[in-house]
Amino acid sequence: MGDPGPGLFVLATTNPHKAREIREIFAAIGLSVPVLDRPTTVAEVEETELTLLGNARLKARALVAATGLAAIAEDTGIEVAALGGAPGVRSARYAGEPADDQANVDKVLSELAGLEGPEQRRARFVTVAVALWPDGREVVAWIAPERRGRGGFGYDPVFVPLEADGRTFGQIAEVSPGAKHALSHRGRAFRALAASLVGP
Repeated sequence: MGDPGPGLFVLATTNPHKAREIREIFAAIGLSVPVLDRPTTVAEVEETELTLLGNARLKARALVAATGLAAIAEDTGIEVAALGGAPGVRSARYAGEPADDQANVDKVLSELAGLEGPEQRRARFVTVAVALWPDGREVVAWIAPERRGRGGFGYDPVFVPLEADGRTFGQIAEVSPGAKHALSHRGRAFRALAASLVGP
């Protein structure tokens, strides 16, 4: 689609944790892209798609339409092998509406009751990041590293990355947000997105 250049972006997320992470990831790799918070006047986008990419595109398109600016959106899900890939695209609302991180984690842990060890509790985080411009140009980054889940925000407190020393993302983030970004699904996706924005 050609090189659209970084430019100015508005974030689609209303999650302050995700917004902070995106900015920290861009700053850590030296990408100085102006990133605006999502305007409070823009209505929440109903995530009706069946895939993470579909939902990320829905959010990006809504923000472009509402603001006339290029938008950055992402969607993330945790896929637990023993649960047939659930919660997946429903991760944020796994325990029902309204969305509640604690209830979501409790539901996953209860469904894994009786399963012990890393092999029975394998999971992975999947993040899709999308940059969309008003003229329709788009950059997509899709990163899905394998992970091991045992028990930040969201599922961080119970998610143990394989590359780490047994600590959860929540424990790693307490010590160093940068260390979490170096390992995390979101860090990888947004580093890939940033590389695409600035070109080869």
